Amino acid sequence: METFNPDPKPGRIVLPLVLIGMIATTYTFINRVATNNDINIVAEETPVETIAEVVVEDTSTTTTSTTLPGNYVAYLEEITAEKIQATELGKEVLEANENWDDKTVTYQEAKDEFRAFIATAEQFVSTVSDPGPPNEYANLVTSHEELKTLVNLIYLDTVELLAGLESSDTGEQRAAALDSFNNDLDQFIKKIEEIVASATSN
Repeated sequence: METFNPDPKPGRIVLPLVLIGMIATTYTFINRVATNNDINIVAEETPVETIAEVVVEDTSTTTTSTTLPGNYVAYLEEITAEKIQATELGKEVLEANENWDDKTVTYQEAKDEFRAFIATAEQFVSTVSDPGPPNEYANLVTSHEELKTLVNLIYLDTVELLAGLESSDTGEQRAAALDSFNNDLDQFIKKIEEIVASATSN
């Protein structure tokens, strides 16, 4: 008599048991490797520390610039703009003087240009003089007095440049006035740079 097999596919029971046994064996093996072997995997990345340092430096630089009061910063911006105006005036005066030396302009054109420089310098005196720095900063008030002295000298130099152009000499008076103008202008620009550098370094 034939024996009856209630499950026509006995592999359905055997296969899961085999898989469970494989998983248990793998788990046991991994645990033993992890506990019995002295394998230290160190994942330290030093570049991350470098990046962090750069970020810290950037934030410290930003905080330095924001420690100055608003009216102090406004004054620094004002004199920086005046420095740019002074530089432009210097270029224009130098170009006009060279044009006259090279005879690329007429005498009347040169006189008109030199007169225009006097008017520009006179306006520049007013721009630099007023409003000036906030009164509560004694260091700025003192430095600004030097700027006012220099800008007045620049104005007088432009007057002397025209007088030299109109002089009957061979250009000596005009050359001396130009030297004085360049010197006073350089001192004016350097003084502004000194004020700004001193304020931003503290």
